[in-house]
Amino acid sequence: MKANQIRKHFFQGFQAGIPIGMGYFAVSFTLGIAARKAGMSWLQSGFMSAAMLASAGQFAGISALVVGAGYGEIVVTELVVNLRYLLMSSALSQKVRRDRPFFHRFFMAYGVTDEIFAVSMGAEGKLEPWYMYGAIAAAAPGWVLGTVMGVLLGMILPARAMSAMSVALYGMFLAIVVPPSKKDRIIALVVLVSMGASGLFALLPALKQISSGFQIMILTIVVAGAAALLFPVRDEEERGSRV
Repeated sequence: MKANQIRKHFFQGFQAGIPIGMGYFAVSFTLGIAARKAGMSWLQSGFMSAAMLASAGQFAGISALVVGAGYGEIVVTELVVNLRYLLMSSALSQKVRRDRPFFHRFFMAYGVTDEIFAVSMGAEGKLEPWYMYGAIAAAAPGWVLGTVMGVLLGMILPARAMSAMSVALYGMFLAIVVPPSKKDRIIALVVLVSMGASGLFALLPALKQISSGFQIMILTIVVAGAAALLFPVRDEEERGSRV
């Protein structure tokens, strides 16, 4: 790939990742406060966030540390909480250009988060690795910096300010989901069905007992599978060959 094409894809991804980074900063600030209460230093907390871009996974890990869980328990907890990334990575693998070297897929896996996955899947055409690198470059620093600042300054801010910052993640999700939903009625329908099904998991006693990680796995498989059967989308390469 030529240098100008690399720059183009990188900056497109970087632009898409800027709002994500801003949202990450606000949310990870809360994570930093939790890490501080667990006895972690700003350096330890920053390294944790740099090594694992997973809010639910990090919160679960910190909670496990607080109660004195063993290494085995922590590993199993992280595996369950982060199972959804297995599905996201599988979906992304089908969107990446097949002629791209394997090592690109390896490095792209580092940045598979809910938000980066959403913008990457929403990118037009086949996904270029440099697009995702750009999104990661914009989003990851916000996550790490927010965590560090939460450790250093979290105790200064009032509780109301912290509650307001935690809402930023929901606003960011809306910003990611609403535009494609307005363009495509099928996407809007899938989003509404997903929201309704998620609400059932939160309300029904039998379903509430399922961990959040497995809830996401079940909903993703069922809703996405049904959408794929009812509204199949031909592969872009296949469509190009038939034109």
